[in-house]
Amino acid sequence: MTNWRASLAFLPLAVAVGLTAPPAGAQPSAPAPDSQPETQPVPEARPDPQPAPRPQSPEDEAVLRRARLDALFARLARIDNPDWLSVQNEIWAQWSRSGSPAIDLLLMRAESAMEHRRLELALRFLDDLVRLAPDFAEGWNKRATVYFLLEEYGRSVADIERTLALERRHFGALSGLGMILERLGDKKGAMRAYRRGLEVHPNLPGAAGGVERLSPDVDGRAL
Repeated sequence: MTNWRASLAFLPLAVAVGLTAPPAGAQPSAPAPDSQPETQPVPEARPDPQPAPRPQSPEDEAVLRRARLDALFARLARIDNPDWLSVQNEIWAQWSRSGSPAIDLLLMRAESAMEHRRLELALRFLDDLVRLAPDFAEGWNKRATVYFLLEEYGRSVADIERTLALERRHFGALSGLGMILERLGDKKGAMRAYRRGLEVHPNLPGAAGGVERLSPDVDGRAL
């Protein structure tokens, strides 16, 4: 909130004294000492003190975060939204905020290690993260990504399931699940994952291509 103070303008009070003109030739006489009106100082108006803002509890923060995500997902669900990429990125930004500086730092270190292909180091960071914050969906999703890059698909799928249990709309996890199942030859499972991702994010990169690629085998070829 922006703090503000009201400013009040005070008009001086004019008091007319001895308006009668003196007779011609008469010397003006000095007014008696007690003829001057006494002016009292006008007290400065002060705004009512603003109450100190109440710190938000973790529960309040979680409610606000969920409301922000709901609004973003409503925008993302519009297939004709030209700004879907910026909405997608804002959702990723929301997912990456755990509410704990220590957990956020672990996530950033893991992401940095992943960018430099130091996957075992990233895995150590993420093992600590999911142990310390088991309700933080993005920790599980990032570890699933590392397992995918290490081609440990079973462990990756297990972490994707944990991610989706915490955030069923996680289109990144759904897309990754489709990719893994397709590599493992489970075309029907991959198709379901891609379609679930498209229900949440109609412009999800790669998902529409996956559906088109698998449709002849899963849905049957047109005669």
